[in-house]
Amino acid sequence: MRHPILFSACIAGAMVLSACEKKSGDAAVKRAFQDVNVVDESNLNDVMLTVADPNEAVAYFQRASANDPSRIDLQRGLASSLVRAKRTTEAATAYGKVVKMDGATADDQVDYADALIRSGDWAQAEKVLDGVPPTHETFKRYRLEAMVADSNQEWKKADSFYEIAVGLTTQPAGVMNNWGYSKLTRGDYTGAERLFGEAIRQDQTLFTAKNNMILARGAQRDYTLPVIPMDQVERAQLLHTLALSAIKQGDVETGKGLLRDAIETHPQHFEAAVRSLQALENNVSNG
Repeated sequence: MRHPILFSACIAGAMVLSACEKKSGDAAVKRAFQDVNVVDESNLNDVMLTVADPNEAVAYFQRASANDPSRIDLQRGLASSLVRAKRTTEAATAYGKVVKMDGATADDQVDYADALIRSGDWAQAEKVLDGVPPTHETFKRYRLEAMVADSNQEWKKADSFYEIAVGLTTQPAGVMNNWGYSKLTRGDYTGAERLFGEAIRQDQTLFTAKNNMILARGAQRDYTLPVIPMDQVERAQLLHTLALSAIKQGDVETGKGLLRDAIETHPQHFEAAVRSLQALENNVSNG
């Protein structure tokens, strides 16, 4: 009589074991899919932060952070995307939220200061940078420190910060250009010209530095083009800048000659230079 009971017990035990195995298997499958989802989400986040349309990235991170507001990586993604979308006031607000969250870093503070500068809040940016630990020595931190010092006309501090920033990057052309522009605004035209030249040597495609170099030369009444890499369109544009510099300093005839050179040099119709020359000639005829 015990055999049926034993058989039933065995069946029940097998069913329990099967259920346990099923639960264990389901849990393993669930974990595997969670791992896949994490990888997929991480890849998608990276795409959104780098190559996606900035406003699409903003919308993505707004949805994601609303679903899980405690995740600092999603809040960072939202703030960074707002910067890319040039929505600077919103970006500053978003980074202000990030720096108050658990897991916030010194990099977050620097990014917050960057967003504040972009939105024009220099005073608050300076306060945020003052709170960054001195041991946090990064290119971005010192580039921003230099810009804030510039805005306060603290030239020695600015020079020191620019010099440190240049030493912390393998691509210093942009910061050299900024440093040169700082020198230009102070009236140190030879120092500015030297820095613009160094920026161009680092990056021959940096037209801003080329144009700034022309401004520095023009301020010294040197109306010749420097020996730097330039294509025909750039040459015409630089001649135009040089002409305007000459006219601004009262060297009108020199400026008119440079405008004519710019018009002749440009491979297409150079409307801006033509208008400038016509305005000058009309003023002369009216006088």
